Amino acid sequence: MFNAADLPQTLAVFPLPGALLLPRGKLPLHIFEPRYLAMVEDCMKTPHRLIGMVQPRDVPEGAARRLHAIGCAGRLSGFSETDDGRYMITLSGMSRFRIKAEVEGFEPYMRCDVSWDGFERDLGQPERDPGFRRDKFLELLDRYFSAEELKTDWGSLTEAEDELLINALSMLCPFEPEDKQALLEAPTLATRRETLVTLIEFALRGGDEDRPQ
Repeated sequence: MFNAADLPQTLAVFPLPGALLLPRGKLPLHIFEPRYLAMVEDCMKTPHRLIGMVQPRDVPEGAARRLHAIGCAGRLSGFSETDDGRYMITLSGMSRFRIKAEVEGFEPYMRCDVSWDGFERDLGQPERDPGFRRDKFLELLDRYFSAEELKTDWGSLTEAEDELLINALSMLCPFEPEDKQALLEAPTLATRRETLVTLIEFALRGGDEDRPQ
């Protein structure tokens, strides 16, 4: 288990649209670009083995690169290499962070000074959601999965703990990057569940209007 003292002040950052990592979640990644192969290799040499996942902002073509201020750090907990030199890795979500500044250096990938303040709860025990009405939520989810032609193991969903269920769906559902960011920044599990329900209901309406903010 990590504690606040184990968290570095500078973090390698992987900007990847639509790839959401949440505390205590697991994110598999396929790494093939040379700069990110180098990032993984450097990460494995550190005592913490953390990589920060961040959503790029949607900016006009040719504009300066911009990242969302809040990301989530994951510990490199799984690693394998293919015959042609690609890496298949798994990140285990540890804590969200706030970007303070980009660090200039010679590495081919981005590194940032970060702050972990305000996210102490991420390192604690799994959250619970006392207001979660699972039966009603699963009915909504069934309609959404049918509309999107998605398949799942309903037995596992029914038995999953509140946080595992809500966070796994937040990470896996095919929402837009800005929607994924809203799920990441939700201050509590209950708020994330409410945001998730709003996004599912919006998708079921098929609307381009009244998009959730």
